[in-house]
Amino acid sequence: MIKDLLYLGVGGALLAKEKVEEQLQKMVEKGKLSKEDVKKIIEEAKKKGEEEEKKAKDELKKLLKEVIRESGVATKKDIEELKSLLKS
Repeated sequence: MIKDLLYLGVGGALLAKEKVEEQLQKMVEKGKLSKEDVKKIIEEAKKKGEEEEKKAKDELKKLLKEVIRESGVATKKDIEELKSLLKS
């Protein structure tokens, strides 16, 4: 399910990117924007997208850690602590 959501998000983002680029190109052709303006807009959008991706990854990590903690699944740290106790 998570995989499907990721694919849906990526697919949606790609479609949106194509539509935005298409509209920007039309504006260049009509003389409403210069190629430099378009380049600047695309760079700003890319930077914003990278920032949002980082935020989303951080939030996902946080949620996964919480789910693992609440489910009672042993973490690598827990296992290492048990090993060190058994060796003593």
